[in-house]
Amino acid sequence: MVMKVAVMYSGGKDSTMAVNYALENGWDVETLISVKPKSTESFLYQYATVEWTKLSSEALGIPALHVKSEKIGAKDEADELEKVFKNLKVDAILMGGVGLQETQIRELKRVANKFGIELIVPYNDLTSEQLFEKTIDSGFDIMLTDVASDGLTMNWLGKKLNKENSEEFKHMSKEFGFDILGEGGYYNTFVVDGPIFKKKIEFTQTESVWDKSTGSGYLEVKNAKLVPK
Repeated sequence: MVMKVAVMYSGGKDSTMAVNYALENGWDVETLISVKPKSTESFLYQYATVEWTKLSSEALGIPALHVKSEKIGAKDEADELEKVFKNLKVDAILMGGVGLQETQIRELKRVANKFGIELIVPYNDLTSEQLFEKTIDSGFDIMLTDVASDGLTMNWLGKKLNKENSEEFKHMSKEFGFDILGEGGYYNTFVVDGPIFKKKIEFTQTESVWDKSTGSGYLEVKNAKLVPK
């Protein structure tokens, strides 16, 4: 019997790797679940560029559920997903990363279990460094969309993370003390192309939003389109 799954999908590298994991294992990815929080203060969800997962859905050829989160607070944000999870016909929900986001895992697992759905973090047995290497080698076209760490300046917004600059990025991670995968909110990404994509996503109009007082910011995408491969 083939496993039916949904994937919590922000459009970033970690959730894209979770989709890739499911497909490599022959699982049916029934839907992507993309949550747009009300602000960057969200406890559980990525803020920047999540709304553009509507293009990711088409590019990947996988249906998506787009949810707006109006609450702030881990429990309240998770509880908003009850109305989504109760209608899912899946065996499990997948999350990206290596399991460092303990609050997110705990709260989503609590809600999923109410409906008899398992929560799986496929790369939970890897370190951040191991999954970073695996991701860089995966062939995905990864763009940084928000940064919140010393060392990650405004110049990194909209920049691609790839084999050419991965060593520099690893060095910065050690020097400035941020998790190499970005877990903990140090940075987020958006995948615009890759081996499992049927079309490429192109950001055609962007603006960098930067807060000098916190040394953090995000990429606001005003327009984007799909282009043939």
